[in-house]
Amino acid sequence: MKKVSIIDVARHAGVSVSTVSLVLRQKGKISAATIEKVHAAIEALGYVHNVAAANLRGKTSNLIGLVVDDLNDPFSTRVTASLVQALEAQGYMVFLTQPGRDTGRLEACFVSFIRQGVAGVVYLTADSGHRTLPAPVAQSSLPVVVVSQSPVEEKLNSVVRDNRQAGGLATRYLMERGHRNIAYIGGTPECLIRQERLLGYRAALSQYGLAWRDEFAPACAEETLAVSQTVRQLLEANNKITALLCHSPHAIIGCLEAIHQVGRTVGKDVFLTQQVSLVGFEDMMHVNLTSPSFTYVSSASEETGRQAAGLIVRLIHEPGLPAQRITLSGQLVVRGSA
Repeated sequence: MKKVSIIDVARHAGVSVSTVSLVLRQKGKISAATIEKVHAAIEALGYVHNVAAANLRGKTSNLIGLVVDDLNDPFSTRVTASLVQALEAQGYMVFLTQPGRDTGRLEACFVSFIRQGVAGVVYLTADSGHRTLPAPVAQSSLPVVVVSQSPVEEKLNSVVRDNRQAGGLATRYLMERGHRNIAYIGGTPECLIRQERLLGYRAALSQYGLAWRDEFAPACAEETLAVSQTVRQLLEANNKITALLCHSPHAIIGCLEAIHQVGRTVGKDVFLTQQVSLVGFEDMMHVNLTSPSFTYVSSASEETGRQAAGLIVRLIHEPGLPAQRITLSGQLVVRGSA
């Protein structure tokens, strides 16, 4: 069977080849009636548009490379879903890769992207232990947008979370409800997200005339058991603590276990001495099936994906655009735990 060409479509629709081309590329001022005729001809003849070939001819591409270093990270998963949806709505196709933190594999991804003719790359990292980016990302010749939960030093286009704002927002909320003995639980000492949130936490303490206490901000491994042991020791040594800021999902679960182990409960009422309020920093659907559901500062993951999509598309169309950093603040979602 003869392969249907764009010439065949033009003849069937009674229009020029250039008109069919404009309709396929969604360019130019073409009447709705003409567009309908072209699409009817395409459907009747079974024409398949070779987008890759068209991209090569026009030196354009509708392909976006997406590098995710950890698909097990909940924030990364939600950002990916939002990003892909936003890009597809604008006519782009996403190539997803997960090279982890292997520099060799990451470099191979960028080489492959160039060979495939991608228009730009979004690099989504969950690494909170380094301020610098891997060389293949920082030195890429392609337009790149970096999405990170912690700050990066390179002056690249990026979308990042405002962790300091989140730490301050959560602390001030608890203080406004009467809490004065608030601890921050979890995160390793080198974690940049923890460091930033603690800056917000300390600023809020200072705003209310309260002193920083080292023992109220214990660092620990990202393991539920480690958190549980740490929090139990803290609560037994400081029975006036009435609220806990939970660094991560592991911290929330570990705090729950420790609170029950010392004979206290989770709740909002600061005047009931047995109750301990909990505030997290991201929504956890599997935890929120419990009672009470958890108060948290949102991670703005959906908006992060939309902003990253908008920025990479803008970079593709405006190659000389100065590097931009978009910083997104979280919002407090009040539920039963605080």
